Amino acid sequence: MNNQIIIIGGGASALMLASLLPKNTATLIESNPKLGAKILISGGGKCNITNIKMGTEFFLGDKDFVTPVLKKFNEKTLLRWLERQNLEPVIKKETQYFCRDSAKELVDIFIKESKKQQVYLSENVLDVTKRDEIFYVKTNKRTLTAKAVVVASGGLSFPKLGASSIGYDIAESFGHSIVKTAPALVGFTVQKEQFFFKDLSGVATDVKITVGESVCEGALLFAHKGLSGPAVLDASLYWEKGKIEIDFLPGFSWNAIKGSKKQISSLLPMPKRVTKAFLIQLAIEDKIASKLTADELKSLQGLNHYNFAPAGTFGYSKAEVTKGGVETSEIDSLTMMSKKEKGLYFLGEVLDVTGRLGGYNFQWAFSSAFTCSKSIKNIGQE
Repeated sequence: MNNQIIIIGGGASALMLASLLPKNTATLIESNPKLGAKILISGGGKCNITNIKMGTEFFLGDKDFVTPVLKKFNEKTLLRWLERQNLEPVIKKETQYFCRDSAKELVDIFIKESKKQQVYLSENVLDVTKRDEIFYVKTNKRTLTAKAVVVASGGLSFPKLGASSIGYDIAESFGHSIVKTAPALVGFTVQKEQFFFKDLSGVATDVKITVGESVCEGALLFAHKGLSGPAVLDASLYWEKGKIEIDFLPGFSWNAIKGSKKQISSLLPMPKRVTKAFLIQLAIEDKIASKLTADELKSLQGLNHYNFAPAGTFGYSKAEVTKGGVETSEIDSLTMMSKKEKGLYFLGEVLDVTGRLGGYNFQWAFSSAFTCSKSIKNIGQE
């Protein structure tokens, strides 16, 4: 027996688990030459670790599955753990916790903690099988055996950082169902009718986006490929196909139009470039607001309910996370162990749980790792 526990992955959930387990009880296998590659580029290089506002309403997934996992290791518990590691995140954007200087602060902690375990870098897991209560993990360099295997390999986002389908492949090989995956927290491409958006590339404006029953507020960024920005990325979590509705003038009172001597482009609370682009599309002259006809005013008010169907998304190469994944009804939320195969565990992004922007996906990674550690540590000490 080489090891008692094998952890597949070198990202947030894998590193947290390796840190929480007793010394010399696990082997971690990572396809990249360095640990925490995705952590390092997250949050503009400062890693949005967690959020003051935490709850199942910020996640796409089975609420009954997510609740006990977050409860066991919530944002306050995480912050206390980080404080013991001499890392005190700072609050930005009112509720979001980031590393003070760079994401390297967090990765350095995990690298230090993971030295308690065996680590193999630049090694790809090819297959996992089980015979006589023993797991066999085959890589491109060796075959390892263990009593337990933890799949913490992430999703399909950022293929340049080694993302692959191995986690889903392992799950399916042991009889698990995979909820259809798709890029999430990603920009939208647009149809021909919205190609004028591309001419506004680099301009941002605050909006409210409605996708089905979900509402996402924040900045929308016009991009060369279509639409991006925090509100759009959040909206992509809920969009599959069909139309979305954008309120380009959230909170604006149309009473301000009455009797106003200001030009429309100066009166509407959007960047002038955006207002003028919409005026061209609506065939309305940029004139004194009080001179608008009833029909023109009605057309402008349509900016509160701008409906269109995105052509698609920017894809996995630009997506921050992957939604979909291992069906959570087949996982025990109290241990993170498979209900189909004893000793097989799944953590983090590989599961069908995805958070909004704002530190939620890192919190999920850390919470699921903590839940697993409490269950699996006895195996490692046998």
